[in-house]
Amino acid sequence: MAHGEVLAFEEYVRTRQEALLRSARRLVPDPIDAQDLLQTALVRTYGRWDGIADKSLADAYLRRVMINTRTEWWRARKLEEVPTEQLPDASVEDGSEQRADRALLMDVLKVLAPKQRSVVVLRHWEQMSTEETAAALGMSAGTVKSTLHRALARLRQELESRDLDARALERADSGTGRDRVGGRDERGRERCAA
Repeated sequence: MAHGEVLAFEEYVRTRQEALLRSARRLVPDPIDAQDLLQTALVRTYGRWDGIADKSLADAYLRRVMINTRTEWWRARKLEEVPTEQLPDASVEDGSEQRADRALLMDVLKVLAPKQRSVVVLRHWEQMSTEETAAALGMSAGTVKSTLHRALARLRQELESRDLDARALERADSGTGRDRVGGRDERGRERCAA
């Protein structure tokens, strides 16, 4: 590469380095990996710098090199299993419990009157103040407070009722000799294991 081209590349890197590093940070989450990605892309681009006829497209060219490099790294990663005698204690949150809680909340909210539901949603879900909720619903702040108090009491009552129903159902299932493993029922008949 000619000396003039080398100087042009050095000037390009000096002026565009921060913007290119930001692009690399968007491609890989780790800041050190982003620096490595940019450095690798710059090395690859340096060898082809004199082949880029329109230097105003150098950013696009370098970003494409970064994307291709990141893809190569991803494909080359090694997925190795390491055998151990004990499983790690760390558990992975899959979000199913959070989705179940949300579904329960949405179901329990159905027992409230529309006005009560609106107050609960605005105060607790949208985190509006009492005054903001009152203005949004066209009622006084005192009405919002009393409606919210009654609505929360109703929700607690519904949740307790559902909890008692679930416990009673569990006791009834265990009291009749039913189990989920199989074996024989209370009359001695054989059941299939599911």
